[in-house]
Amino acid sequence: MEFENILVEGKGRIQYITINRESKLNALNKLTLLELHDAFTAAFADDKVGGIIITGAGTKAFVAGADITEFAELDVAGGEALSREGHNQVFDLIANSSKPVIAAINGFALGGGLELAMACHIRIASDNARMGLPEVTLGLIPGYGGTQRLTRLIGRGKALEMIMTADMVTADQALASGLVNHVTTPADLLPKAEELLTRILSRAPLAIAAAIRCVNDAGRDGVNGFDTEIKEFGACFGTEDFKEGVVAFLEKRKANFTGN
Repeated sequence: MEFENILVEGKGRIQYITINRESKLNALNKLTLLELHDAFTAAFADDKVGGIIITGAGTKAFVAGADITEFAELDVAGGEALSREGHNQVFDLIANSSKPVIAAINGFALGGGLELAMACHIRIASDNARMGLPEVTLGLIPGYGGTQRLTRLIGRGKALEMIMTADMVTADQALASGLVNHVTTPADLLPKAEELLTRILSRAPLAIAAAIRCVNDAGRDGVNGFDTEIKEFGACFGTEDFKEGVVAFLEKRKANFTGN
């Protein structure tokens, strides 16, 4: 599959997706979002891919926001359609995937860039990263899930402060608030992401997928996450991976999970 604005590279069971618009600080335009949809859809359908690491090209930015030039001619209906399509095609696609996705934040993650990182299951930031939601400086609000995911990650008060002031936070501040999981040097960013994802991929894939569904339901209105957990817990007992895990435990050996 050929892409213009992203790079896709496999490394064992890990697939790298790199947003490759360095001269534009990897800003998200319509084509980039379309290519992200296609790349993630293909990765999720590929049995050889266990998980994905997404990052930005260069050393300055993960994604420095949306391409504002595409907003100029939009009206109310166009703005709503843009947001809804982004949710459905990219951000919710990532958040609801059954395969783990790690964001390696290698610089600025602003606006849609931070929203993209927050849609991922885990975030690792280099110590030079800066994160924020500056939309109110344009007379807008975050439109790709930022108001919802930021609130769930760091709490209502901190989320409102970040959104209403449009201030950026440092990597260390993001770590302290729970916005990111780890902070590394720029040189250690991708190795740390690989090490963490490799550890996750050594576990039972169906159990990982079930855990993602349960945790996602913990934040959904009108959904009882405890019921989801009960059903998913029970379903695990019907998998071959559960049988392998128990036998391996009793035999004091490493389990060989197959995702069945």
